[in-house]
Amino acid sequence: MMRTRPLKVALLGCGVVGSEVTRIMTTHAEDLAQRVGAPVELVGIAVRRPDRVREGVPAELITTDATALVKRGDIDVVIEVIGGIEPARALITTAFEHGASVVSANKALLAQDGAALHAAAEQHGADLYYEAAVAGAIPLVRPLRESLAGDKVNRVLGIVNGTTNFILDKMDTSGAGYSEALDEATALGYAEADPTADVEGFDAAAKAAILAGIAFHTRVRLDDVYREGMTEVTAADFASAKQMGCTIKLLAICERAADGRSVTARVHPAMIPLSHPLASVREAYNAVFVEAEAAGQLMFYGPGAGGSPTASAVLGDLVAVCRNKLAEATGPGESAYTRLPVSPMGEVVTRYHISLDVADKPGVLAQVATVFAEHGVSIDTVRQTGKDGEASLVVVTHRAADAALSATVEKLRGLETVRGVASIMRVEGE
Repeated sequence: MMRTRPLKVALLGCGVVGSEVTRIMTTHAEDLAQRVGAPVELVGIAVRRPDRVREGVPAELITTDATALVKRGDIDVVIEVIGGIEPARALITTAFEHGASVVSANKALLAQDGAALHAAAEQHGADLYYEAAVAGAIPLVRPLRESLAGDKVNRVLGIVNGTTNFILDKMDTSGAGYSEALDEATALGYAEADPTADVEGFDAAAKAAILAGIAFHTRVRLDDVYREGMTEVTAADFASAKQMGCTIKLLAICERAADGRSVTARVHPAMIPLSHPLASVREAYNAVFVEAEAAGQLMFYGPGAGGSPTASAVLGDLVAVCRNKLAEATGPGESAYTRLPVSPMGEVVTRYHISLDVADKPGVLAQVATVFAEHGVSIDTVRQTGKDGEASLVVVTHRAADAALSATVEKLRGLETVRGVASIMRVEGE
């Protein structure tokens, strides 16, 4: 039997995502009520600019006093889609203190202060759900947190930023340079006016921290994630990748060490074989590849950003939290029992593609090979082309530690016959 008294919802933020959340809650109110088991009523929307025209958003719900809204005491669920660290953190904490559960899309805050927010939710007997914080509409957080809770996840490898994937896809398929591809992404609305958070990997790093924490049942903060942007990727890098049967993606990679005693989390551009499922992810789409002991290999694919996809994830969490409210229960909270340390990037082992500008004369290859051997980095393949006294030398290694590779490159830079290091790129997904 459906309860007649509605569950009351407060919305913090009414931009692209918030407006879409409002629209869905309004137009699908009856369906939501049937799925929850009680009416779900939006009773207030906190915004910074109340005079902005918001089509389809009831003006009587708008307020600029977000603190007063979350302090009302009769709010069952607060949806936070304002982003950033403050005032979001203070508002979420206040919501818990006044009896509300929280649905958030705030990846930056969760990556930085997830442990404290989970602790506050547990202290007040509330839920903290955040499917929308990672990969938009793609169900990923809940499968990792619930569906795979009885399994052991060893690796999460994914494309979690649509802007960067669009840019790299255009560079790959059209031969465009980075600036051209970025201009197209901006014109189509895929890139912000200031794309730094995307192209420098900050957005993906926050998502990697969240995914690693859930997958490995340990606390991983944003500061623990190695981050490298994609602004230095060139058309020449794509040409080299094609010669290897690869393409280039900006990847978020979370791994459990082989001995199970530590984890790593990193974001950087990498060559990936065309045979790997992630290589076929085009334009602004996201995809995450999960490797678990019992389940094997799983792939989650779909639109990773935008108003409608993100709102879909928010509403999914809202239904789950409202059901918990009716059952007077809470869903799964933080699971960090393993307390695994996060290893530094220097200990990460992978393959590398190194392109060197060298003098075109006898003995150069022998000198280069000697430097690799001195640092314990095994060479898989070498390709050399050159004329008029100058040459290009491309070396692909077997798996090696990042620290060993860095020391090798530093020594190579000191050789008289090495004119410069044109590019270094990791090779993943093999």
